[in-house]
Amino acid sequence: MALPKRKYAKARQGKRRSHLKLTLPALDTCPQCHSPKLAHHVCPTCGTYNSRQVIEIKTPKRKS
Repeated sequence: MALPKRKYAKARQGKRRSHLKLTLPALDTCPQCHSPKLAHHVCPTCGTYNSRQVIEIKTPKRKS
C-alpha cells in the first residue's frame, strides 16, 4: 500500500476542502402572512400551502 513521502500542509488540505461548506436552506415568503418558510412546505405560522388552509394552527392560551 502506497504512503505519502511527506506530510501535506494544512493550507493544501483547506484548499481541497474549500467546497465542502454547509449552506443555509433557501427561504421563501408565505403569500398569506409574509413570514419566511421553507419552499414546498406548509407555512408554520398560518398553516397554508398552495393558497389552501392545510393545517389548523392553535393559538397559545394566556395565563390569567
